[in-house]
Amino acid sequence: MFESKLKILKSILGQYYCSSEEYLFHCPRCEHHKKKLSINLEKNVFKCWVCDWRGKDIYRIVRRYGIYDQKQTWKSFDNTVDITSFSPKLFEEPILDRRQKISLPDEFRSLANKKMSPTSYYPVNYLASRDIGKPELIRWKIGFCDDGEYAGRVIIPSFDTDGDVNYFIARSYDREWPKYKNPTGIRRDIIFNELFLDFDEDLVIVEGVFDAIVAGPNAVPLLGSTLSEQHILLQRVVESDTPIYIGMDADAKKKELKIISLLLKHDIEVHKIDISPYSDIGQMKRDVFLQKKQSASLVNSENYLYEVIKEAL
Repeated sequence: MFESKLKILKSILGQYYCSSEEYLFHCPRCEHHKKKLSINLEKNVFKCWVCDWRGKDIYRIVRRYGIYDQKQTWKSFDNTVDITSFSPKLFEEPILDRRQKISLPDEFRSLANKKMSPTSYYPVNYLASRDIGKPELIRWKIGFCDDGEYAGRVIIPSFDTDGDVNYFIARSYDREWPKYKNPTGIRRDIIFNELFLDFDEDLVIVEGVFDAIVAGPNAVPLLGSTLSEQHILLQRVVESDTPIYIGMDADAKKKELKIISLLLKHDIEVHKIDISPYSDIGQMKRDVFLQKKQSASLVNSENYLYEVIKEAL
């Protein structure tokens, strides 16, 4: 089987040479003049030593640069199962323009400034209790309100690709109820903080914004909603062929399986993060999450079906 796969890779990437257990090709991503794309068929991994493009599934190269017949032949080697019957027909409706522009509350005060008001002690203390410090305050442009409709709440804004605010999360730090009080009459099916995401790199999909803060700079929260055919996030992922790491809350297994099914249907590389024994990623320390991500399992149609059966039992 390795010889057959190597033949496909040669037809896509061109000539190669062998070094120990690895095959070195020209990298189609950075197009370096030397053969610096190292592929290990035994371990099913690849890495370019120039641009650092890497992956845990060689099929990602075939999917992005191969033709239909090459993709189908590669899948036959891996005994990939068609899961069409487990997923609805995709993109039956056109993708709609999800851009929207809103204003932050008039009382919004940034916590990313060097000088902060005395009332900032309480929100800063609350965020520190969640292991959110100055780097995260700056990265996520976090602020707070000590007056007005959103008094007693930290504010985490979302920016679209034009740099405009298109949503924000308002979370209580002062025993205000309910815990979350977000903008009303505003669509939630946006890409939260799309301005700062890189769809050419691994993207982590989580449920809430505090999960995303723990998961790092290239993480996106679904704001509690699921990923549907019409969600702009799915379109961006498919267009960019973005590898996905998914880690939903412990009580959202069925939602997670539906999202995985949708991504697999689009031939997206999916890795499932085991968050146990935590109920959500927001409870983890960042080093714990990094370990969880590094040990995430690659999902294909076969082990996806196993997860569906296990969930049904």
